[in-house]
Amino acid sequence: MNQTLETRISSEMLHSTGGYARPDASTASLSALRLTPSPVTVESFTDDRARRVLNVCIAAVALLVGAPLMLLIAVLVKISSPGPIFYTQTRVGIDRRNPLDIVGDGRRKVNYGGKLFKIYKFRTMRPSSDSAVQVWASPNDSRITPLGRVMRKYRLDELPQLVNVLRGEMNIVGPRPEQPNIFMQLRGEIDGYDQRQRVLPGITGLAQISHHYDACVDDVRKKLSFDLEYIGRESALEDLRILLRTVPVMLFRRGAW
Repeated sequence: MNQTLETRISSEMLHSTGGYARPDASTASLSALRLTPSPVTVESFTDDRARRVLNVCIAAVALLVGAPLMLLIAVLVKISSPGPIFYTQTRVGIDRRNPLDIVGDGRRKVNYGGKLFKIYKFRTMRPSSDSAVQVWASPNDSRITPLGRVMRKYRLDELPQLVNVLRGEMNIVGPRPEQPNIFMQLRGEIDGYDQRQRVLPGITGLAQISHHYDACVDDVRKKLSFDLEYIGRESALEDLRILLRTVPVMLFRRGAW
């Protein structure tokens, strides 16, 4: 992807949180981080189940505890600007196909890289007649409402995605899901980009707490290295570590606009 792309990236895509300093991953070879299919063992199956149970329990508790806050946000969104309370968009989810069978998979007319699903957010922008036009997010995007800017600062617009977690479309922790057309472009531009679809996407993740919003393809490459690092050592304990490190990122508004 470069500055001459015919399709521009939307401001609602590539939503991530800031984090701490790490070596410049853009200079590293992502091919070295490529994942190879691992045999399914009792231990790996048990750990996957433990991670899923952990994520569902956290999502359920967060929805119960956060219900009053979410109701307040919904009311404020409705009265502060015209338009719907929630924002939905199609994103690319997990790809459960055998990597060795994908090339010859004739069942799909278009290989989106994973199962498509609808992601939910609180609306942070004014409705626009050209909403189909995709543009890069910017720090002073005029479409963002005053309330929306506050929500984005503290990641409150992401709260409805807890429903996606309960539906089995996402985990609390994992790579951020992308739009189908954006995913296909990035897959062609960045070596190993499709590897991140081997796990459920997440609301937060190692990439989200380690790097700011994406402003260019180099940012995407950096975050991909974090995603593959996470996938290489995924576990329930790793998810807990990332969740704990997400709290200060939200409170201190790192990398947000």
